[in-house]
Amino acid sequence: MDMGTNSLPSPSCADGRKRRVCYYYDADISNVDYGEGHAMVPRRVAMTHALIASYGLLNDMTRLRIRPARPEELLAFHDQKYVHLLGDLTPAGYTNDVALRRAAKEHGLGPVRRPDGSYPNDNPVIDGLLGYCQGYAGGSLAAARALCGGDHDVAINWSGGMHHACRGQASGFCYVNDIVLAIKQLLARFRRVLYVDIDAHHGDGVEEAFADSDQVMTLSFHQYAGGFFPGTGSVDDVGKGAGLYHALNVPLKAGMDDQGYHELFKPIVGRAMQVFQPEAVVLQCGADSLSGDRLAGLDLSVGGHAECVRYLRGFDAPLLLLGGGGYTINHVASCWCYETAVAVGREEIPNEIPHHPYEHYYRGQGYMLQYRTKARRSPRDGDKKEADAIRVKALEHLSAIRCAPNIQFHEPREAAAQGMDVDDDEEEEEEEEEEEEDPMERLHRLCDDADLHEFFIELGRKQQRLSSSCML
Repeated sequence: MDMGTNSLPSPSCADGRKRRVCYYYDADISNVDYGEGHAMVPRRVAMTHALIASYGLLNDMTRLRIRPARPEELLAFHDQKYVHLLGDLTPAGYTNDVALRRAAKEHGLGPVRRPDGSYPNDNPVIDGLLGYCQGYAGGSLAAARALCGGDHDVAINWSGGMHHACRGQASGFCYVNDIVLAIKQLLARFRRVLYVDIDAHHGDGVEEAFADSDQVMTLSFHQYAGGFFPGTGSVDDVGKGAGLYHALNVPLKAGMDDQGYHELFKPIVGRAMQVFQPEAVVLQCGADSLSGDRLAGLDLSVGGHAECVRYLRGFDAPLLLLGGGGYTINHVASCWCYETAVAVGREEIPNEIPHHPYEHYYRGQGYMLQYRTKARRSPRDGDKKEADAIRVKALEHLSAIRCAPNIQFHEPREAAAQGMDVDDDEEEEEEEEEEEEDPMERLHRLCDDADLHEFFIELGRKQQRLSSSCML
């Protein structure tokens, strides 16, 4: 569907500058089902979209055309054999075809044995698997093309951000790494891209993809230690070869709150911007770093999480915002809705959640967008000292990089702008709001006032035991 409201620039933010924002949403992605009891629930993206619409934020953005990624576009990063396997796999085929099942397990698909003897089904074989991957990857590619075209300053795809997937391996609920594909698209137009990851889990797949590149700097802030998945991302992991010191990691202790987080985030990201001078920035906004997430233990508020968006929005560089983790789905939708408001410059939206089809899922947070939860862990002696040491070490790593030359941003290249997807149909999204074919109770169980707390605690423990690295 050809679209496109060429929206006016969004309102000015605190920095006084307007931003032209585009947005991707594909309702089909939200209908994907990882299976009963699985922590990943794509329906959270529909909840986010409905909440964004209820605040009137769609009027401040250009809607990008829905176009799934073509299989050949996935090959810009992924192994051909792996992409073909994603297309061949079905639940029935996995069950009945021994050779197909063996191939799936080799690539991290379906229940896979871990060193502890467990068989978690993190990356289940689901109906329409390749189509799902093409959908969310297509969104990130469309958003990247929009930035390459030069007509937008910020591009959003909340269904993307699948940072664990590797070249030939599914991992951590991620099948295809749309982030790597989007960064490669950006590199067709921009010479240096900074990738910042605020998911609770280390952005291992993206880091590994660009570990030896000096065109991409990866910077991951993540919960670390105690076997927490994926078990990588030490402060001493800094890239290799030409990419030495272009992969930076900021490991965090469980319980990290807004203040402690930004005492690390702002000086490190600010220095990275100064030294690396990226021409484009990608921010993976995984919402499992929020307080109250089912699988992680950080304690960021919605406002504290969104401060990362606000901070990066203040730099004069095209910004791609992607989703990621997040397993208390009402919290996820609240966060990404507010971050959309920050992106368009309307961060003073009312805190009370408007009436809309999903409003009852926010009961547990008092129908407040910026909800409050009780801190899981009180600060301990030595926490600040340890965080200070990590900050110093990360800044030392950045000091080892020769400052990039101060180059003006390019004029948009015609070739890079080709295929930019802008949607003309302003009203198209409204008809999707009411679809409720998913069981209402199941979504309720995945909100913060659920009765399955112990189940998710155990699932989190299983995740923490996984420390295998990506297979390339």
